[in-house]
Amino acid sequence: RSEQARLGAGVVEEDTEEWEKDPGFAGLERVGGVDLSYIKGDDSSACASLVVLSYPGLEVLYEDCRMVTVSAPYVAGFLAFREVPFLVEAVQRLQQEEPRLRPQVLLVDGNGLLHPRGFGVACHLGVLTDLPCIGVAKNLLQVDGLVRDELHREQIRSLQREGDMFPLTGTSGRARGMVSCGDNNNSSKPLYISVGHRVCLETAVRLVKSCCRYRIPEPIRQ
Repeated sequence: RSEQARLGAGVVEEDTEEWEKDPGFAGLERVGGVDLSYIKGDDSSACASLVVLSYPGLEVLYEDCRMVTVSAPYVAGFLAFREVPFLVEAVQRLQQEEPRLRPQVLLVDGNGLLHPRGFGVACHLGVLTDLPCIGVAKNLLQVDGLVRDELHREQIRSLQREGDMFPLTGTSGRARGMVSCGDNNNSSKPLYISVGHRVCLETAVRLVKSCCRYRIPEPIRQ
């Protein structure tokens, strides 16, 4: 908890790059995606993946997928301590091998501020790499009074059109993230988007939506 609090003090919840402030993201050329996927039935063997796509074309420029042995135990709310070291290593390898392909932003399969202590894996990775990061989750993490109850399900059902969304405002009154209807109008399976680092929520949502060919944004899907 103390390490999360220490690192969390460094999270920047606003746009810091010029391309983020442009309506069409002019100047953005490389978008990265990261994920750690586990072998079914084995929570210690995983594949750590980093891809970099061109923007706006979304063509793969770089990929790094490596099997890793995860030794840290899973503790709810502390997933980043289990996964982030491998993702940081992948970013560092890219920086050493292909520095010209360094991503200008990372989409992370997980949460950012939508976290019990406001410091999910997207925040953790962002602070350690100093890259703009966005959390993109497929399921709601129940924090700050946010629960997947009937009201929440009704709100999801109300997402009629591609691009429809509503804010995830907790009992604290703070917007923890945004629920967005993905591509193909699949509102039964929305995305939970949250700020990771060096990006504001509005920009995060716009960028994720611009990277969707299907439900999952292309950098993470790849």
